[in-house]
Amino acid sequence: MPESHPAPQRFPVTVDVVALTVRNGELNVLLITRLIEPYRGKLALPGGFVLAGEDLQEAAGRELAEETGVEHLPGHLEQLGSYGPKGRDPRGDILTVAHLLLAPDFPVLAAGSDAEQAAWYPVRDIQSGELQLAFDHAQILEDALERAKSKLEYSPLGAAFCGEEFTIAQLRAVYEAVWGTRLDPRNFHRKATGTPGFLEETGRMTAGDAGRPAALFRLAPAARPTAGQPTRAVLNPPLMRPRES
Repeated sequence: MPESHPAPQRFPVTVDVVALTVRNGELNVLLITRLIEPYRGKLALPGGFVLAGEDLQEAAGRELAEETGVEHLPGHLEQLGSYGPKGRDPRGDILTVAHLLLAPDFPVLAAGSDAEQAAWYPVRDIQSGELQLAFDHAQILEDALERAKSKLEYSPLGAAFCGEEFTIAQLRAVYEAVWGTRLDPRNFHRKATGTPGFLEETGRMTAGDAGRPAALFRLAPAARPTAGQPTRAVLNPPLMRPRES
């Protein structure tokens, strides 16, 4: 007789959301101050337990709404990865499925649920150690940052940080904030506007720096999300980030 398989372990599942935006030329992440134990009073990513009947993306959207007041998710949301279940939560074995949200700057309306406060924080303050995150959220954030950097190379998702229309200078500021480097304006303009299927001109202008008009762009049709589904467009050639020498 074959040996029976051991009974599968049962443990709770949570979702965590790494929401990134660019504010004043700097990459920011949305964090809450926890209202309950464990880690009461500590900063953490928005998130919580998946409820019966929910899929993971529904749970991520619900938790963001409950803890930050953001009911209609802007930008691009995708699954980042799973963490645990062992050793990441003092309450026991808990698996979390992290999600990455790339979004234009949006107001955090109100904290709720098990969050005392919700606000945007500069990513550099976490990376420098000035701010400490609860659970394994610092590692989740680092993984999300690397995903975002890569996404900007090979996909049109840099525009997810902008509004529907934007200037090339505004788009360049996104790449600079996410990649953490300065880019040559003329070289970036040439690459961004010359990449097939990425951008198209709107035919409208806006006042740029020093009052000079600047052309407004939007995503080309092939790069736009459709029917609520995220874009699967790939930039060819990619916009490669500068490599450290």
